[in-house]
This record gives sequence, C-alpha cells and structure tokens, in this order.
Amino acid sequence: MAQAGVFLEHDQFNCSICLDVLKDPVTIPCGHSYCKGCITGYWDQDDFLGVYGCPQCRQTFSPRPVLGRNTMLADIVEKLKNTGFRDAPSEDSLAALGDVECDVCTGRRNKAVKSCLVCLASYCESHIQPHYESLAFQKHSLVAPFSRLQEKLCPHHDKLLEVFCRTDQHCICYLCLTDKHKGHDTVLAVAEMKDKKNELGEVQRCSQQAIQEREKELDRLKQSMTTLTLSAQAALVESERIFTELVASIERRRSEVKELIRAHERAAMGHADVLLRQLEKEISELKKRDSELLRLTQTEDHISFLQGCHSVRVQPAHADMPKVNPNPSFSPVIGVMSEFQALLEDVCQGGSVNISETVKDITVVECPKPKTDIEPAQATAEIAPVFGLNIPAPTFLGGQVPGFTFSNFGTRPSGSRIKVRRRRR
Repeated sequence: MAQAGVFLEHDQFNCSICLDVLKDPVTIPCGHSYCKGCITGYWDQDDFLGVYGCPQCRQTFSPRPVLGRNTMLADIVEKLKNTGFRDAPSEDSLAALGDVECDVCTGRRNKAVKSCLVCLASYCESHIQPHYESLAFQKHSLVAPFSRLQEKLCPHHDKLLEVFCRTDQHCICYLCLTDKHKGHDTVLAVAEMKDKKNELGEVQRCSQQAIQEREKELDRLKQSMTTLTLSAQAALVESERIFTELVASIERRRSEVKELIRAHERAAMGHADVLLRQLEKEISELKKRDSELLRLTQTEDHISFLQGCHSVRVQPAHADMPKVNPNPSFSPVIGVMSEFQALLEDVCQGGSVNISETVKDITVVECPKPKTDIEPAQATAEIAPVFGLNIPAPTFLGGQVPGFTFSNFGTRPSGSRIKVRRRRR
C-alpha cells in the first residue's frame, strides 16, 4: 500500500506538458503547476497573439504572467526523490517465470539486471544504480543475474569462494587454506578459470576439427549414396533393356523354330501326298486290268477272248517306288531343343553368377579388414571406439548382401560356372 501511495504522488507531481516529474516547478495564476522550461516554451508560441492560456483549464491571461518558482512544491519533489521516489514499473520490467528477481524490491518484484558477487544479491535497474554511483561499491564484482548465489559461499565458513584447490579439484574460500586444504596446490579461481579456458579452447579446436572432418565424410558419403542410387537406376534401366531384347530374341527363335517345323511338315506331307495320289492311280489301273483279266478268263467266246487277250498280255510299266519311312517322328528335334534349353539355362546361370559377384563388389563403405586371429564381430567392436562410435557390431559392411541368391536356372550343378563372352557393340 505504501508503494501504491508513492505511485499516486508520482502522478500528481507530473508536468502535464512533458509528462515527467516537475523540474523547477512554477505555478500560474489559475493554480496549475508546470516545469518552468515547459510553460515558458508553450507561451513563447503565443507571443504574437498577446494572449496566454493554461494548457489544462484553457483560462487565458493578458498580459503574460510573471513566473515565480513554487518553493513548497519544489521541496516536496526533492524530498520524494531523496526517499526513494521511483517511476512506476512497466510490465516489461517485472520479473516473469524463469527470470531472476530483484532481492531489494518489495511486493511484485522487478527483473534483476545484475548480480553482485560481494553483496551476494541481485538488483533491478533501479536498485543497481548505487553500485554505479557510489564509491563504496566500486570494488564490487557485477555479473549477469543468476539465482543460485548461495552456491558462491563456502558451506563451512560462509565466505565467498575465491580459491581453487587443484589437489581436491573444487573451489574453496580463503579460510579453507588454513584448515582442510593447508599445504594443497591452490590458485586463485580467476587464474584457474583462465587456464581451464585455454584447455577448453584446445579441446574445442580439436572438437571443431573433428566436426569438420566428419562433415566432409558426411558429404562424401551422401555424394557416394547419390552416385550409387543414380548408377543403380541406370543399371536397372539397362538390365531391363537387355532382358527385354533377350526375351524378344527368344520369342523370335521360338517363332522361327515353329515355322521351320511347320514348313518341313508341309514339304514332307506334300511329297507324300504326290506319292499317295500316284499309288492310288496305279492301284486303280491295276484293279481295272485285273477286272479285265477276270472277265476274259470267264468268257466262252473265242473271238472276243483272242481280241482282248492281246491287249492285256503286255504288263504296264511301273516307276520304282521310293522307300517309305515306317515311323517318321520329330523326336530328334525335341531332343536337340532340350539340349539347347539346357545349354541356354547353363549360360543364364553362369551369367547370373557373374552378375551377382560383380554386384557384390560394388560398395559405398569399405570396412577395414579385421585381424586374422579374431572374429569379424570383435574386430568391428575394436574399430568403433577409434572413430568415437557407439554402435553394435554390424552383420555386414560393404557389398555382401545377406540372404540373396539367384534362382537355379540350369540343370547342371550350381558349382559349374560358365564363362560368358560379352558381345561387343
């Protein structure tokens, strides 16, 4: 409530022209008070009219009133300043959640802007001013505000921690030098901080160098992955084209073999058909002659017999008949095609093995060769800490693709590998 009263008085002692605390206050005839400089400047603008008004009540005066200093009001303002008169805090200056609060403010506290290592207290913008203005606080150490000031005190002597014990590796006060840390290797905390910062600087330099090397490795790995992806895509397109051509070639060969068999069948059947018609014609003629012979043998007319006997006594001429295959078959063709199938499948199997081994040789990450006297998993476990990695031993690194094999195309054992000669383009 007292602080609220100060804020009320602060509003009453503001100049309505500059809206600041009255400076060299004067009171004009209507009773309102202003800073002498403010009201003088305000009336200077109305000199050409010869009429002067009050900025608040608009009462006019002529001639221009003589300004006299309001001694009582000036004394009151001066006393308020000496008793801690301050401007009302703005919302931005109030401490929010997570901010360090001023240890001097009462009620709702302002946000601290500095902490004093000597006073072991934090101050807002208003209460830190004595540290800047008074000679008594010149040797105090001001730092960025932090809340755990008690951590700066020795738990045994309640003194400021200003010494670092290198023997026990923790901060102590001056009284600890004559107590538990007597004879230890000690140094001022400020000096130790400089040494530690130098050490940390070297560690940071090495860390940054390691980061740069890892970033380069990362860029190379990403580039390799991109290159491998593009190369794999190109290989897929080319393999699709090649196998499409192989399938088309096999289809052409199938059509050619089919047409060959059909053509040979038609030609053979054509020859057989000619022979068939010839035999049928000869058989018909022989049957006709045989009927004529039968008729002559059964006739009783000697004149007709003698006349007909002369024509049938001569045997007709017959061409030599070609040898007929009793069991024509395309079975040998089927056998040859089966051999061709086996040979083609063996070639495909050999080519697939070559392709598989070539694919396995393509790697992005080349794993260092493990030692001969230890297992690969153990070797990986030994390599990982060298690179600062904490990873389980992988099952494979490089081109070995686990669990993938080509299907067995041929009828021959998979161990028999066939060298495939690549066709030149």
